[in-house]
Amino acid sequence: MRSIALSSFRDKPHEAPFVGPPWYVAGAWLAAAILIQATIGHYLAIRNVVPSFVLVVVVWYSIRVDARRAALCGIAAGFLEDALSAQTGAAWTISTCLSAMLASRLSRGFFADSIPLAATVTIVATLIRALLFWIVMALSGYPRGLAVLHFHEAVLQAALNALAIVAAILVGRRFDVAPA
Repeated sequence: MRSIALSSFRDKPHEAPFVGPPWYVAGAWLAAAILIQATIGHYLAIRNVVPSFVLVVVVWYSIRVDARRAALCGIAAGFLEDALSAQTGAAWTISTCLSAMLASRLSRGFFADSIPLAATVTIVATLIRALLFWIVMALSGYPRGLAVLHFHEAVLQAALNALAIVAAILVGRRFDVAPA
């Protein structure tokens, strides 16, 4: 006969303890990124492509947390971008949320402060986000032309975003305090 001892613990999936940054820290960084993106970000354009500081913050947070928390951060970031953009509907919200979930899943099992991991996940998240954004925009009636131009801009933005997250990690390491 099968034992039923401690059967209530078998049905629960193992969940690792939360080790990411607190939500208010991520929220502060997200607010700063939105402010920079909306005000002075266009001065940093290279060939009319601006790095997405919002996506960099979302990826930074997403590689440190589970998919649910990453999705919440992505929804918040995308909603703020949609609120500041003209005629994007929910395209940024959808694409940023799904990209955050993907970044969280890709980073499972790796160190969150790994520079190659962060750069690779940022590149993938940028390209997926751009693809999802333009799919949502096309579904809402946006003209389908200029696909090659948007792809080239997405590739350049992926490189700029990767440089931004590498710089952020290196600066963060400079100010980290080692435990005594």
